[in-house]
Formats: sequence, structure tokens, C-alpha cells
Amino acid sequence: MKKPHLIVLTLCLLAFVPLKAQDLLIKNNNDSISCIVKEIGDEDIKYINPEISETILFGVNKDKVRKIVFANGKELEFSEHMFDPNNYVTDKKHNIKINFLSPLFNSTNISYEKSIAPGQSFETALGIIGAGWDIGENEETGIFVKVGYKFIKSPDYYIKGQRFAHILKGAYIRPEIAFSHYSYKNYFYNNWDEERVSDTNTMFAILLNIGKQWVYESGFVVDWFGGVGYGFGKDNKDFGLHKAFIGGVDEFPLAVTMGLRVGWNF
Repeated sequence: MKKPHLIVLTLCLLAFVPLKAQDLLIKNNNDSISCIVKEIGDEDIKYINPEISETILFGVNKDKVRKIVFANGKELEFSEHMFDPNNYVTDKKHNIKINFLSPLFNSTNISYEKSIAPGQSFETALGIIGAGWDIGENEETGIFVKVGYKFIKSPDYYIKGQRFAHILKGAYIRPEIAFSHYSYKNYFYNNWDEERVSDTNTMFAILLNIGKQWVYESGFVVDWFGGVGYGFGKDNKDFGLHKAFIGGVDEFPLAVTMGLRVGWNF
């Protein structure tokens, strides 16, 4: 009499015991797929779902999967293909550039850029004021420094397996702070006699630049940009031409900047 009850109890217990431990795919949107992973390729993950079929092989793009939790408890995490640093190990991560037009404004501007991560880089520039053509004969001497962080734009659409053509190439926005300090000669006329008096300007600016950079296979770099922001500081002559930027005088604090840089990727 007890035998049928024992069989029913055994079947009930088996119903709650998984026939085979399964893996868990956790997607970027936190959805999960309970499955058995069969293959992890360069671009896709292939798996079977026993609840649907033991023979049909399904696939999901690796860029849509955040991690896999295997049946044995081990985990494997993934990063998006475009922003995976492993895809850019052969790209050179540094640029040295010179502002091609800065000598026309009596300064020499050299900048250094370093890749921080795919789509991001740090950039700083040093300017020697007086190392150029002093068209106004103001005898300007000094320095300026600019420090910014570049956010390189990713493509507007996604293609399977897509990546940046070069880790430092592309359109970008660059928030930036600038500092300029220099001395110059001021002209005064006293009874028709010309007098020169030395003075100094110390200026700061907060700028937002938009630009685009090309990195060619040979290592040659071209970078053009323009930006606007606010300038402030001590401008004794309301000069406005502070080498690091233009404007920012007391009457009108708007500051603008632009440039064409050429250099080398290494």
C-alpha cells in the first residue's frame, strides 16, 4: 500500500531538482538568460536553452552581455567592444603638437596629449609668450598654460565589431582652464615725446572647446578646434589678446579660443 505513495513522493522531489546545472547570462540592461553556454567567440556567445530545445543553438552579441555566471560559480565579465582597452593595445597613446599659427601672435604653443581610456584623453599646453613675431612691438614676454580633458565622440550608429579608427582620433569636446601671465611695454606720449612703461597682465579663463583630430598611420596628427568661455583677471590695458585666449576684459568677459595644431603620435 505504501509503495505507490513512495513513488509519488520521489517524483515530486525530482521535479524540484534541476536535471543539469545551468549558466546565467546577465545582459547590460540586467535581463538574464538561464542557459548552457557552448561557445564564446570574438563577437558572439552561443548557448542552448533546455527549456526551449536541446538542439537549437542560440546566439547573443558579446557587447550586450555584462557577465556570465557559470554553473560552477565562476564569473566572466565583458566590456563593450568599442570601449575595450584590449582592442587598442597597438595604438600609440601619446601626441605632441604645436599650434601652427601661434607664432603669428608672438607666442609658441606646444601641447601634450595622453590617452586615458577609449574615448577620453588628458591634454595640456604650454605657451612661451614673446617667441614669435611681435607685430605690435609691445615687447611681450611671459607664459601661458592650458589644461583640459577631452571626450572623443563615438559613432552615431553601431556596426558589429566596430571600434575607434584610432584611440585618439575623432570629433571631441574639451573643457579647459587657461592661465596667462605676461609683461609688455605701454606707450605714452608726453609733449610729443614717446615714453614706454612696463606693465603686466594676469588672466584666467574657463573654456569649452569643440574640435576634431586626425591621426594618420605614419604618425602625423592634425587637430583643429574652437571654443568659448569666460575670462577674468588683471588686464591693465584691456589688451584682450592674452595668447591663451582672446577677450575676457572687464567690460565684456566673453573669451574665445581657436587653433590648428599639427604634431606626432608616439
